Amino acid sequence: METKAQVLYDFAAELGNNELSIREGETITITNQNIGGGWIEAKNSRGEVGLVPEDYIEFSFFQTSNGNNPWTVFDNNASGGFSNNWAAQPEGTETGKTSSNAWPSGGHGHPQAYQGPGAEDDEWDEEWDDVKSSGGYAESEAGEGGAINRGGAHGSSMKIALNKFPGFSKSGPELYLLSKQPAKGTKLPIYSGEVGPVWAYPDYQLDCVVADPKKGSKLYGLKSYIEYQVTPTTTNKPVNHRYKHFDWLYERLLEKYGSAIPIPCLPDKQVAGRFEDEFIKMRMERLQGWMTRMCRHPVISSSEVFQLFLSYKDEKDWKMGKRKAEKDETVGVMVFSTIEPEGLPDLDLIEVEQKCEQFNRFTRAMDDGVKDLLTIGNEHWKRCTGPLPKEYQRIGKAFQNLSSVFTSSGYEGEAALTDALTAAGKTYEEIAQMVAEQPKKDLHFLMETNNEYKGLLGCFPDTVGVHKAAIEKVKEADKLVAAGKITPSDKTTMSKRASTMSYSLQAEMNHFHSNRIYDYNRVMQQYLEQQVKFYEMIAEKLRHAHSQFTTM
Repeated sequence: METKAQVLYDFAAELGNNELSIREGETITITNQNIGGGWIEAKNSRGEVGLVPEDYIEFSFFQTSNGNNPWTVFDNNASGGFSNNWAAQPEGTETGKTSSNAWPSGGHGHPQAYQGPGAEDDEWDEEWDDVKSSGGYAESEAGEGGAINRGGAHGSSMKIALNKFPGFSKSGPELYLLSKQPAKGTKLPIYSGEVGPVWAYPDYQLDCVVADPKKGSKLYGLKSYIEYQVTPTTTNKPVNHRYKHFDWLYERLLEKYGSAIPIPCLPDKQVAGRFEDEFIKMRMERLQGWMTRMCRHPVISSSEVFQLFLSYKDEKDWKMGKRKAEKDETVGVMVFSTIEPEGLPDLDLIEVEQKCEQFNRFTRAMDDGVKDLLTIGNEHWKRCTGPLPKEYQRIGKAFQNLSSVFTSSGYEGEAALTDALTAAGKTYEEIAQMVAEQPKKDLHFLMETNNEYKGLLGCFPDTVGVHKAAIEKVKEADKLVAAGKITPSDKTTMSKRASTMSYSLQAEMNHFHSNRIYDYNRVMQQYLEQQVKFYEMIAEKLRHAHSQFTTM
């Protein structure tokens, strides 16, 4: 008997991992269903056999021993089924209360299959496949496209409708503006600071270190992964996480806080070369940058889900915390119900709109400036590692060739000149090497910081958009009262809550500006210090070469 399955999504096999590439719409034959860990063995129409993700296929039909019905339609939701195909579930069903479970971003740009309460979806070594990276600084556009493309690494391969996130549902901010439900969760106070509304910052600045990447394997060595050690400054006790766990944290933070706080995207996912030392080093550095930025945010760093990620006690503690986070109902625009402007008066609607538009203009202009710097920096990097060193090498070779010509003259009095000329040629070859290596010492950090800000700025249009939509709803309040759809009391509540949303946006603006000033001061100092060292080293080498020539 053979089990047939229909391929739901494209999957590109990684070399050396016994995987099988499959295409959407293709019919494959299942040869071994008992691999485990979310994988099965299958054979395609060309007779090739390998591992494929179980969530990428749908078991349409299978042969049975029932003589009356040799082919039986397989029910994905039946007990004992092979695959819970969540893509087929209608939105809003009991098992899909949250948007994360409704459309969790899986690898290769597909809605990852949802596992029911009894399934092993919380296994620590469960495999979530990576999708291909879009490339370098100038090419990577993670974060652009707003909420539609907000998944960062996911965004490059999968566009998610706005209404897949609770904060961007079809009914929009009125979920909060007209909510009758009492606020749940920890209160998020906002105070009046020297620069305006500010979040409540903790006395101790949380930080963490992402380090010590190690390669692990499962399924008897058939599947491999990289695990990182994350050590928070609060406990100094390391916890281990794979990229998929960072991705899970990102999705939780985006779902819960994305309407109020821009959540920058993670570094891109990648299939090919993800076990190469250079890629692992780059990913670790970018995960460190992402975690540092999250640690610096007073709301994110103190959130329960972030603290779980940094300091879970054991596997049981992780699973329980993970399930609790996924059941959180105070997500999307409802997070505003937990925000409390301490002793601050309600804001005027026109003032709210003006501040919103002013910040929106600034972030758009900064986004353009950051992208311009990335483009120019990328071009300069290519010149420094390509044509520029070759020019210095050519000059050096020309000096040495001329020295060889002088030596062939046989004239005894020019040895000092030819030696000095040869030394000058070698100096230029050394300078060529220095030029090629310099971008890693200075430009790299400048580019990384701007790359982070590009992703962060790409989130702001949606955060600002939520506030704009709320303002529009408040403007419609009089019409709604006249139509009998809301009461005058509801209208007052809407205005008050729109004011709370504005205080939240202003607190986020001030947090952003404060971090921006700190980050660009730091990275520009670092860049220019390295530039000064670079040119001082070149000047010293040229002075030494100059000293070799005798004065006539």
